[in-house]
Amino acid sequence: MYDTALVVVVVFFLSVVMIMSGRGGGNFYVAALVLLGTPMHTASTTSQFMLLFSALSGALIFGKAKTLSWQLALFFGSLNASMAFVGGFEARLFSGVTLKVVLSVLLFIAGIAMLFPERQGLKVTDPRRGYWNLKEGGDTYVIDLKLAIPLTLAIGFFSGMVGISGGSFLVPLMVVGCGVPVKVAVGTATAMLAATAFAGFAGNALHGGFSPTLAIPAAVAAMVGGILGGKVALKTKPKSLKTISGLLTIVAGFLMLVDALLDK
Repeated sequence: MYDTALVVVVVFFLSVVMIMSGRGGGNFYVAALVLLGTPMHTASTTSQFMLLFSALSGALIFGKAKTLSWQLALFFGSLNASMAFVGGFEARLFSGVTLKVVLSVLLFIAGIAMLFPERQGLKVTDPRRGYWNLKEGGDTYVIDLKLAIPLTLAIGFFSGMVGISGGSFLVPLMVVGCGVPVKVAVGTATAMLAATAFAGFAGNALHGGFSPTLAIPAAVAAMVGGILGGKVALKTKPKSLKTISGLLTIVAGFLMLVDALLDK
């Protein structure tokens, strides 16, 4: 049985750290909820509910600072959110243990990816078919649609299924694949996370597992943490935070895998 007060404190801390790096914190929300005694399906649904509020509050801060691209947010967000709903709806077909194992694998991959050094993409247009050349705020973003579309759809599906945000994958995709500045990618990913979280929550909630007595106070904590995290992010270099976030993600994946094996 979970302790609501403890969950609220943990969620607040996680939302501050994760919004700072453009990652909604769903990885840790689910892991924390499960480790604190919440059933996996309830944890996934509650996580998406909290993500919705933390992402909205963070996007508000980034939007005021003009460090997000609405065109990229609409493009990636619509693809991501549509498959997040499907993933959330289909989650009922899998056992809690299976979802835990899937989440642990995703956490390992996301954590390792965050430890690699960042590379900026090319700042020149590509006239070939299948490339979207987007000029915004003096920057040029080149999106390889045949790579970005399937990857974003896959991220959305698995994010919705296990109750995570997908920001751990979307930020590197924008920075490396599209040449988006890190701070813009963080702000854009945060805005997208709100749509993904809502879609994933709707898909999960259709099959129950939503606990208002847990989700509402936790969502308030996530919202306050998102506002604080967004403000701090605008004044912080993301490199060290990215490394810390990567290590914490790997630890969370390990703990989730151990919990899944013990649950068998």
